Amino acid sequence: MTTLFISDLHLDPSRPAITELFLAFLRDEARQAEALYILGDLFEAWIGDDTPSAAADAVATALRGISDAGVPVYFIRGNRDFLVGNDYAARAGMRILPDPAVIELYGKPVMLQHGDLLCTDDVAYQAFRAQTRDPAFIAQFLSQPLEARIAFAQKARAASQARQSEMKEGDRAQFETVTDVAPAEVAATFQRYGVDTMIHGHTHRPAIHTLQAGDHACTRIVLGDWYEQGSVLRVDADGYRLEALFASP
Repeated sequence: MTTLFISDLHLDPSRPAITELFLAFLRDEARQAEALYILGDLFEAWIGDDTPSAAADAVATALRGISDAGVPVYFIRGNRDFLVGNDYAARAGMRILPDPAVIELYGKPVMLQHGDLLCTDDVAYQAFRAQTRDPAFIAQFLSQPLEARIAFAQKARAASQARQSEMKEGDRAQFETVTDVAPAEVAATFQRYGVDTMIHGHTHRPAIHTLQAGDHACTRIVLGDWYEQGSVLRVDADGYRLEALFASP
């Protein structure tokens, strides 16, 4: 049996082919898995469980289908969909895990997280993250009418895109550093939680890294995004395989 890990699908009406690729993945491979873990940013944006979305409805139905078939589905909120709540999770048959979470995977502890907590060099983002994760902010935001939440999300997204464009034009090397994980934070996280394997997404830089954290040799696996193709980590008792996922011709 194989356990599957995915993240950063960023499902959005503007990219219906990726939604169809994901639904095909759920109908086929995921239905045969031991478990499915979605490590954040399943959706490009999420402004509340009451958001009308045909794609989100289809995804919930498909996820519920594999859950009802006996495949556990776990979800960690990302920076784009941190407002996914218990109502949608119940519809989709998935269990929301804390970020980070430590699970036992084939006899060894493994840390899972979305990955944005590791990007501590991006000070402005970390401040924004702290503000928007505050329970008082969330309650106030979700109490607003749908139209007001849509407008806020659009404004925040435009501001983020403008900031990233400005950073790229100013110093591309600095942009790459700031938007990637901070090595010191990665090492500290390994030591803080006493694990030697970590799986995360967020940075859109799929790779399997080996590093030293204290006296331990550690492995950090970064999941890829689904903007142009799929990305899936397949794990079984024999090891890890991080592979691209393409639509059938």
